[in-house]
Amino acid sequence: MKQPTFFLSHGGGPWPFMDGDYRQAHAQLEASLQAVPATLPERPKAILMISAHWEEDAFTVMTSPAPGMLYDYGGFPAHTYEVVYAAPGNPALAERVVALIEAAGLPAARDAQRGFDHGAFCTLVPMYREADVPVVQLSLKRGLDPAEHLALGRALNPLRDEGVLILGSGFSFHNLRLYGAQGREPSAQFDGWLQAVLPSPEGREGHLQAWRVAPAARLAHPREEHLLPLMVAAGAAEGDTATCNYHETGFLGGVTASSFRFG
Repeated sequence: MKQPTFFLSHGGGPWPFMDGDYRQAHAQLEASLQAVPATLPERPKAILMISAHWEEDAFTVMTSPAPGMLYDYGGFPAHTYEVVYAAPGNPALAERVVALIEAAGLPAARDAQRGFDHGAFCTLVPMYREADVPVVQLSLKRGLDPAEHLALGRALNPLRDEGVLILGSGFSFHNLRLYGAQGREPSAQFDGWLQAVLPSPEGREGHLQAWRVAPAARLAHPREEHLLPLMVAAGAAEGDTATCNYHETGFLGGVTASSFRFG
């Protein structure tokens, strides 16, 4: 059965491995991620994860059969630099992804050394805590061109019929200087635009390519790496409607944040 695709807001740092107020601030996001598996048409054979935290000159695919960990954050408790998400890789899927990207005329590369970054493992821990679904991670392409990432998504579309769940992991608002009350208005404005343009496939890709003209666009995303996973998820779901599966108006002191399901 055809799998949907998702753009998931992934929260801050290693939050699933923490306790106290910071973990509690992610409670609504955590509940939305925990709910995803039960909404799928069947258990995925594998997950293809596109994280905001990996950029390369070409779309690069993790090929390790047993990926390690990449602790790409700072200032968190010592134990968060020892956590492990031990999902297996899937070299055969990695090669299938490379073939699809190259067949679409896009640049592809392989990386046998890279481990899961927090955009990947902090999204996956609430969804599949047992780490028993194989995961392949795929990079963004430097330059962060929306059209290229929409095209990447279109190239990956056949995977949905092969039991692969495509997850774009970023954040709908990513301006670290404006978290808190000062981010309330710009995040709400940009989120309102997302809620308006994403549900219908008609004209969606055009809107996403021109995202910079959206209300508060550059306040929401001074640099757009956390938005580009949305392009991949939407491109892979060309023709499908979208629904918002997570929406919060008070995240970390006032930010509006959302996640979306396509198909």
